[in-house]
Amino acid sequence: MKRTPVYGIMAEFDTPKDLVAAARRTYEAGFRKIDTYSPFPIEEAAEAIGFHHNGVPLVVLIGGILGGVSGYLLQWWINVVSYPVNVGGRPHHSWPAFIVVTFEMTILFAGLAAVFGMLALNGLPMPYHPVFNVPRFAFATKDRFFLIIFSSDPKYNPADTRQFMEGLQPRSISEVPG
Repeated sequence: MKRTPVYGIMAEFDTPKDLVAAARRTYEAGFRKIDTYSPFPIEEAAEAIGFHHNGVPLVVLIGGILGGVSGYLLQWWINVVSYPVNVGGRPHHSWPAFIVVTFEMTILFAGLAAVFGMLALNGLPMPYHPVFNVPRFAFATKDRFFLIIFSSDPKYNPADTRQFMEGLQPRSISEVPG
């Protein structure tokens, strides 16, 4: 008999308070590859699972710097190297004239970096996710709260992890097929 790979073990809770308490206990027990699902954002849950790093600001900064530099270099190349035209006696490298386009390119690249960086860092678009294989997960958009420990966690052991999850006193526990 062929056994399907396991994506993780998921526990279902009735209230956000129960979910946050369980997430905190799970993180304190040494599990690091965990996630929570709820019908609305719960800031305490993100803190409880140790999610503190957000990479989007760095992506936006890098995008803005690249946009500003590329906008300035494009204008410099065109006005100094590629097509030097003396307009009104000004020098070819007239940096005050470059400020507006440089600013606009900075904003454009930073905005695009924010959108695409957020999508990439969130793993989107994701039309399929293994948690959708659990029938009770449909309640995650209504009134239930879920905690999952991924099988990729170094501390994950199917029997021990299930026993740990039972100690959290959830409404139900499901094995998530990969």
